[in-house]
Amino acid sequence: MILVDTSVWIDYLNNLDTPQSLLLGTGLRRNMVLVGDLVLTEILQGIRSDRQFDDIRRILALLPQLRICDDNVCVAAAHNFRRLRSLGITARGTVDTLIATRCIVDGHALLFRDKDFAPFVAHLGLRDAMSE
Repeated sequence: MILVDTSVWIDYLNNLDTPQSLLLGTGLRRNMVLVGDLVLTEILQGIRSDRQFDDIRRILALLPQLRICDDNVCVAAAHNFRRLRSLGITARGTVDTLIATRCIVDGHALLFRDKDFAPFVAHLGLRDAMSE
């Protein structure tokens, strides 16, 4: 399964043809896409109209949902943050660290265009959906 980061969803919902949004379209047709709860929150936060909010919420609710944060992932995310810091890399966002860690723990690939995930791929075994 593939978890899709917020930036890719935004491109897809705005009909931008990026390599990531095209892969998202393929993943949706093949029923391979998961929606993370924190990703859902980030997507919905950026929507301005109530109607579009309701429409997108309803559509995304049809996809398999993934709870990003539980006790195991919270602790593992802290370890991952500290591991990267020991390598001289500071992970920029707690939410991104949690998303990457959930994927690492569960073995899911992550579809992203945000460079902040690159250290998780390079040093912690995060699977990049674009490389598979």
